[in-house]
Amino acid sequence: MSKSQFLIGAAASASGKTTLTLGLLRAFARRRRRVRPFKCGPDYIDPQFHLRAAGAESINLDPFMASGRHLQQLYARYGAEYDLCIVEGAMGLFDGYDRDRGSAAEVAKRLRLPVVLVVDARATAFSTAPLLYGFARFDPSVEIAGVIFNRVGSPTHYAQLKAAAEAAGIEPLGYLPRDERFQAPSRHLGLSLETLQTFDPVIDAVADAAEQTIDLDRLEAKTRRPFPTEPPHCDRLPDRKLRIAVARDEAFDFVYRANLDRLAEMGELTFFSPLNDTALPRADLVYLPGGYPEFYLERLQANAAIRQAIADYVEHDGRMLAECGGMMYLCREIRDEAGRPYAMCGVLPLTATMEVMRLHLGLREVDFEGMRLRGHEFHYSRIEGDYPSAAQQFSARGEAVATPVYRYKRLLAGYTHLYWAENDPLKLFER
Repeated sequence: MSKSQFLIGAAASASGKTTLTLGLLRAFARRRRRVRPFKCGPDYIDPQFHLRAAGAESINLDPFMASGRHLQQLYARYGAEYDLCIVEGAMGLFDGYDRDRGSAAEVAKRLRLPVVLVVDARATAFSTAPLLYGFARFDPSVEIAGVIFNRVGSPTHYAQLKAAAEAAGIEPLGYLPRDERFQAPSRHLGLSLETLQTFDPVIDAVADAAEQTIDLDRLEAKTRRPFPTEPPHCDRLPDRKLRIAVARDEAFDFVYRANLDRLAEMGELTFFSPLNDTALPRADLVYLPGGYPEFYLERLQANAAIRQAIADYVEHDGRMLAECGGMMYLCREIRDEAGRPYAMCGVLPLTATMEVMRLHLGLREVDFEGMRLRGHEFHYSRIEGDYPSAAQQFSARGEAVATPVYRYKRLLAGYTHLYWAENDPLKLFER
């Protein structure tokens, strides 16, 4: 079986990868193609845009958090039933946590995907030729199938860019014009359903342009390749018949699809809302993922019943895993940017505050009593209070970082969004 499949890469961040990806997803969906989006790296935001544009859930592919075999399994499993697979890269094509390790180029090589470059052309023309020449030849194992230019001023401007691509030996596949309508919302807006709905006209505008100025037929034909079969599963978990409750609403929606599927191997998943539900489902394991609790503080505080139910569950020795926003929710209180306190679950004797916001991010590795997991830290808040860390975390380069991991009874909580899709998450609670 063969199908169109490619990775969208760029020379640098902010070149237009997400804009182009969303336009292509929507344009091919209009053609009645079933399109499966993927996203390189641990990003939670772009996949929500992908879902909006394509009508299909986006799958994260991260070569730091996942083994090469697992990446191949994810790609083959989630792309099998679709007509096209489009992978959005991260940062520059060869930018990784250590040279090109963990980069979009590594994903392309692991999955044997052709790369379609997007180049920001707003302040250049024929000078793109040496740039493209270098990308085409820097690593022969990375196939550059073509280039699409972004922020092009006019058809005359594109003619110069087209000539540059041809001089560099890369096929030009079209362009997106410079258009102020092609603006994505801020990545720190809460991404509620309402926010995503307001972004629909932007996706439509990009798709309209793509249909006019990108050769979609040629793009599809140029990137058609045999689709891989999924490697045999050697890491399946037994169905333990567990009841697993997962928080999922506007405040808690940062979840890797592969993590959920891993939990589903262990039993039955039930979703609940800390914003709207007053009772916690019966559960052998509760998962509180990250998200944007800071945008819903009044509603979270007002729902005292579910806060008490969660606190009681932990006190009665229930298994719970809480990440980032989920961990903040378990604190005594969260203070907003103005310093106003809002009561939370009170499980951890700590305060989370949004005052003096500063971004903390990075890839992480942690050893939980012999079980080594990887993940990603991304947050603007900070924690106040003294509570010992149960484990040491390390950066992707092996350097110790100060981000704590909290244990209380059978609760495991911290800022790091863990990836356990090729591990047994139940082992986190074996002591």
